[in-house]
Amino acid sequence: MVPLMTHHRFKRVIQASLFVLSLSLSWVTSVAQVPLSTNSKKAIELYQEADNYRVRGQYAEAIRLLNQAIDKDKNFAEAYYRLGLVYMSMRNYPQAIVNYEKGLSLTTDLRKQKVYWYDLGEASLITGQYEKAIQYLRDYIRVENQNRQKVSQAEQFLRNAEFAQANSVMNAKYQLRALSDTVNRFALQYFPVLTADQQGLIFTRRLGNGTEHDEDLVISRKDGQGRWMAPESISGNINTQLNEGTCTISADGRKLIFTSCIGRQGYGSCDLFQSIKTGDEWSVPVNLGPNVNSSEWESQPSLSADGRTLYFVSDRKGGLGRRDVWMSTLDEKGNWTRAVNLGAPVNTVFDEISPFIHANSSRLYFASKGHVGFGGFDIFFSDRTSAGWSEPVNAGRPLNDHEDQFALFITADGERGYFSHEETGEKGNRSKIFEMLIPEEERIINRSNFVRGKVTDSRTGKPLRATVELINLATNEAESIVQSDSVTGEYLIVLNRGSEYALFTNRRGYLFKSSHFNYSEVVNFEPVIMNIALDAVSKGSSVVLNNIFFATDQYALQEKSITELQKVIRFLQENPNIAIQISGHTDNVGQVAYNQQLSERRAQAVYNFLVEGGISKNRIAWKGYGSARPVASNDTESGRQQNRRIEFLIQ
Repeated sequence: MVPLMTHHRFKRVIQASLFVLSLSLSWVTSVAQVPLSTNSKKAIELYQEADNYRVRGQYAEAIRLLNQAIDKDKNFAEAYYRLGLVYMSMRNYPQAIVNYEKGLSLTTDLRKQKVYWYDLGEASLITGQYEKAIQYLRDYIRVENQNRQKVSQAEQFLRNAEFAQANSVMNAKYQLRALSDTVNRFALQYFPVLTADQQGLIFTRRLGNGTEHDEDLVISRKDGQGRWMAPESISGNINTQLNEGTCTISADGRKLIFTSCIGRQGYGSCDLFQSIKTGDEWSVPVNLGPNVNSSEWESQPSLSADGRTLYFVSDRKGGLGRRDVWMSTLDEKGNWTRAVNLGAPVNTVFDEISPFIHANSSRLYFASKGHVGFGGFDIFFSDRTSAGWSEPVNAGRPLNDHEDQFALFITADGERGYFSHEETGEKGNRSKIFEMLIPEEERIINRSNFVRGKVTDSRTGKPLRATVELINLATNEAESIVQSDSVTGEYLIVLNRGSEYALFTNRRGYLFKSSHFNYSEVVNFEPVIMNIALDAVSKGSSVVLNNIFFATDQYALQEKSITELQKVIRFLQENPNIAIQISGHTDNVGQVAYNQQLSERRAQAVYNFLVEGGISKNRIAWKGYGSARPVASNDTESGRQQNRRIEFLIQ
């Protein structure tokens, strides 16, 4: 369904030749001692001459000669088999089946029959004829007692055919449609990816099937009515006269990693490169280096939402199969760590390709030939758990069928999927990008949304480059870390449903700002627009600590307050000459004296934590103000909630 990029197509041509050669060798091995079924010397001569063309990929000439051989002897079983091999190489599976079945009908020799059964089983699986595939493969497995490798492969084909037959019902609730011709304007377009706000669609485009047609990365943006506009080159710094293919982009649309095979200095046949967007400009791409790239083939990258974890495919040594999914992360210095193989159960001894990590960073989609499916490559998904990756699940119909499916992109909110579909016609292969509406009951559970805005200097309004961290308060761990744009101040960070978060914005020389998002039981999960104005560190500046939590009428700090308190400690450690006052505030509900006492005890609890964390008592004071200093009206619950707060003031 989804085409692979050109360099991958080249490898597939080589692999197809090797595959056909291996099949040919399997025939020779199986029937080496069995004479050909014809006595016609001319037919044998044509048959042997045809094979010289077949192994070189000159299929038209091979077909012509094999048909001439058959004209000399209509019962020449081996010539029909070779014709089947040629058509398999051409991916003309119906014609392959016709010739295999004709050849099978002409022999009663079990040594020859089992070779037909194996190939007919595979060809029937590829074309979705599951009942026939099951019968042929069972026949082959029943009689083959020497070639254990082929028996193992036949058993895998059989599991796929039985699974496909049992799961062949189409889920009609899915809605699929091709994007408009405004987007699908090229001969080939594939591997679509979107930014988290779904306003940018990036994909690989190719103008034709010929070797003279290179691949470029293009982007389509939505207009004011939500329609995709005409794609344009993503950047002159990225696209060249040579091929740029399969890419991934961070959720904020500012970090791009793509595959390049020729024209850039690399470590192997295809390497991964990175470009960063500042303002409206993409940087000159940089090779990700030897920790990610190797002397082998690397391609099909997928970034986590914050751009700090990279999944990709490589055929390097050290994996479970020939092509596996690998992973690398950014360290504290911003360098990519040495890639590690994702291992089982994601990877198998067969091929796994085109990983896609959802914006929630916990669900991984990928294509595989090694897990039970409908035949060929199917899309699977696996969830990250405390124990590792879960057993992969077949994504099912209508996405998967008997054809190869190579890639899938699911939007952050889980409502839509994007993929490309390829068709073979008289003018060669053509592909289009499709959008799939996912029914509510089938959507990913841990859906994602985002908070976006600008970071600025509160006094001058100047955009600032700052670090924006999203902390899961249940685990006290950072789920995402991004940088705001130094030119525009813009940032975007993904929020996942089912968690309670603290959002911290930090820049040296400024007071940090904190926000709180409770999405543990949220119903309306909408994007958030939040502009953040940072105050320069100066006497009299203050900040509200929005992630300090107490139970109602209590002054003991709750466990989820630790994240924010540690941020205060880190701030004071980075600014050793600063002294602060911790102040407690309440709403006006209840007695004045009670509120005063409660505010004092809460401020003192924060003070005690900071001192226990190593901050000198000489640098900290605490004070309670009760309800005397409201920042909002006490007439509403939201106003009262704002008034119940802890602040710190630089003295």
